[in-house]
Amino acid sequence: MKSFEEVELCFPELLNSSCRKAVRPHSVSMLTYILLCSISLLTVTLNLLVIISISHFKQLHTSTNILLLSLAVSDFFVGFLMFFPIVLIEGCWLLGDLMCSLYSVLTFTITSTSVGTMVLISVDRYVAICDPLHYPNKVTQKRVKICVCLCWICSAFLQSLLLKDNLEQPGRYSSCFGECVVVIDYFAGRANLFLTFFGPVTVIIVLYMRVFVVAVSHARAMRSHTAAFSLKSSVSVTANKSELKAARTLGVVVVVFLVCLCPYYCISLTGQDTLLNTSTIAFIICLFYFNSCLNPVIYAFFYPWFRKSIRLIVTLKILQPGSCDTNML
Repeated sequence: MKSFEEVELCFPELLNSSCRKAVRPHSVSMLTYILLCSISLLTVTLNLLVIISISHFKQLHTSTNILLLSLAVSDFFVGFLMFFPIVLIEGCWLLGDLMCSLYSVLTFTITSTSVGTMVLISVDRYVAICDPLHYPNKVTQKRVKICVCLCWICSAFLQSLLLKDNLEQPGRYSSCFGECVVVIDYFAGRANLFLTFFGPVTVIIVLYMRVFVVAVSHARAMRSHTAAFSLKSSVSVTANKSELKAARTLGVVVVVFLVCLCPYYCISLTGQDTLLNTSTIAFIICLFYFNSCLNPVIYAFFYPWFRKSIRLIVTLKILQPGSCDTNML
């Protein structure tokens, strides 16, 4: 057993008031640093490409893409905030109690906003597939922008209210210097889980089940038609195919989102984290963060406009006059 002098402290000058560092092999620490930094950098870079693409090119300023922009912004901040947990690899929070509380509020807000944006995406696809004739009138860019703003504002307000005690007295629940601890009232925490995750997820699943049923019926109807279409019908069929493709792509995004986040929230709800080993918990948290890196990869596979915009951004052609009017579709 190590003597007191041999124990590594987060703040050696504070002696008994300092937390102890987590002792692990140097190779393991370096590998963890490299892995987390790589995921964080990749997440920030890929989502920044999505943000630039949708913001710059006018042809991409559609209602659906505004929702993707909101999701990309939240994923960008997830990647940026991942740099903060990296400093906790050795078990020490070196940024102070106030930053700990602010970091917690930001993390909760961004996660809540991502879930809210997924609900909006599901509603968008539901209206587009199930009520296509009224979609242009019901889902306008102005309405979508208002919904996105309300999503961010409500998430920030709700999470600030939830962590009010931690913000008013930062570090009140820390047992030593170098610890980042936030405590949430049990009933408030459970209510927050249902309001910001399980409730929205139920809505997402119900809407996409309906979208799936209607999409299948549309696909069968299109296959059963003969080639003797009028021009108007042909345009309608093309539009339906486009909406079905968008629904499929965003469906993949939603499924990946649920797969990555459900384990984390299920453990939070059941409180079984004490029964899991450190490696399992680390994997679940990494899976939670890695979802933000996967969304742009999905766009690259399914959206030709995203691949084209990446080429234009990397080659700096977006700096040319009139590049915002480039045909992307």
